Amino acid sequence: MHVFDTEVFYEDTDMGGIVYHANYLKFIERGRSAFVRELGIDQLALREAGTVFVIRRIAAEFLRPARFGELLRVETEVARITGTRLVLGQAVWRDATCLFRAEAELACMGADGRPQRLPAELGAQLGG
Repeated sequence: MHVFDTEVFYEDTDMGGIVYHANYLKFIERGRSAFVRELGIDQLALREAGTVFVIRRIAAEFLRPARFGELLRVETEVARITGTRLVLGQAVWRDATCLFRAEAELACMGADGRPQRLPAELGAQLGG
């Protein structure tokens, strides 16, 4: 399980000081990026080698609101790995309260825009 800490800034909220729903996707994107970076995976090098990840599907549940100024924790874990896809479970927490949950399915794609197999060494780094 990877943990990424973030704060709710004014720009993340609506006029009532509550996090705008689309910003939860930004929070979990930052969590995924930090997760991959901390595994030692260089996404720029992967891209230069012709391999990128794209979001294929996200299933999300909005459970409780986050508010301006709160400190949040984004948790990311590998749920499943297949030959061409990576599924991550993610959650946004405020202390012991889960505010948002999502399952993000990422596909591995080549520079030509076609699906490709996950490089074996990358799968090993991700625990597959």
